[in-house]
Amino acid sequence: MKAGFIERGPGRTLLLGTLANSLGNGVFLTVSALYFTRIAGFSAAELGLGLSIAGVAGLFAGVPFGHLADRRGARGTSALLLVLAGLATAAYLTTDSFPLFVVIAFFYAMFERGAHAARQALIPAVLSGESLVRVRAKIRVVTNVGVSAGAGLGGLALLWDTSTAYHLTFALNAVSFVVCGLLFLRLPAVPPAAERAPGEPRLAVLHDRPYALLALINMVMLLHIPILEVVLPLWISLHTGAPRSLTAALLLLNTLAVVGLQVRLTKKIDALEPAVRAFRTAGVVLLASCTAFAVSAGRGAVTATAVLVVAAALHVYGEMVQSAGSWLIGYELAPKDRQGQYQGLFNTGIAAVQMFGPVSLTLLLIDWGTPGWLVLGAVFLAGGLLMAPAVRWAQRRGAAAAEGTDPTALTATA
Repeated sequence: MKAGFIERGPGRTLLLGTLANSLGNGVFLTVSALYFTRIAGFSAAELGLGLSIAGVAGLFAGVPFGHLADRRGARGTSALLLVLAGLATAAYLTTDSFPLFVVIAFFYAMFERGAHAARQALIPAVLSGESLVRVRAKIRVVTNVGVSAGAGLGGLALLWDTSTAYHLTFALNAVSFVVCGLLFLRLPAVPPAAERAPGEPRLAVLHDRPYALLALINMVMLLHIPILEVVLPLWISLHTGAPRSLTAALLLLNTLAVVGLQVRLTKKIDALEPAVRAFRTAGVVLLASCTAFAVSAGRGAVTATAVLVVAAALHVYGEMVQSAGSWLIGYELAPKDRQGQYQGLFNTGIAAVQMFGPVSLTLLLIDWGTPGWLVLGAVFLAGGLLMAPAVRWAQRRGAAAAEGTDPTALTATA
């Protein structure tokens, strides 16, 4: 990474903790499926069922654990949940019993997603508003670098292909959670939020319809995540004449683009108005990307490769712009003393897309083909355009709360 990339003070600690954790996650993602089927002895169906059950825990963990971070302090809550996620990772190595595996996976998903929500509350609490989105962009870059490096280490374990190699990779992931948690304890202490006002619900975010709409639109836009990870290999193999190895090249293109351009793009998105424009731009660009993917159907090797490269380039640009806009909108329109539960809801979209996106997009794009791409592109465009009125609704609700004319309004004034 170039000089000056690593922040000073709390920003540096956040980046180093994220780098350690993402390195372990990269290793885990690379080897876990083969470990559970080859070493632990679970069938593919059992593995899928267990991970789906665990996914439910991850889906619903964000808001309550985010609320815990608000009430007990985001620093200590983040550190505790990270350590618990590390212990759950280590526990995977103790069993070849399927019922126990499901229990461990459930707790792992709950602690990991809960730690993510608490971390999102920790970021604005220890950073100034000016550096918040920039550091968030650098965190995404560091995450990509860490996961890629971890995948390389995981690849070495796959080449070694022994139980010892798999055990070492799981241990590395467990240690990465603990290291991240210990690093976060070096951050400034974050005081708990004030007591709830009389009549205010415990989980205020669940009563905040404008913010829920923002989270829903963001979740729809996050459907771009499974495209490269799940859909692209199947699309190239079944619908185009491009070489299957192109998948790896396009994934590398995506990673390099994020590492090289994410922070630079974020510099222009420093207020709600440019963040809304970013969503609008993302909708248009992702529509163009889906159209290009559709055009690649039935093409020969050279033409399909050229079109797919264009589609992937448009995809990563839309992804980066949407991410930057979502960080600012998600933080800016949440109450400053309720960031945990609000970020827990806003980032639930990631867990939902990871759980339901692969199946739904496979049916839409692989089974339906070209029309499916056009439908998905229209969904992206609609999401990008709808963010503007949704933000205005949240701003009006926040203004009413600030003036005391709407006591049920819980959003912060932007």
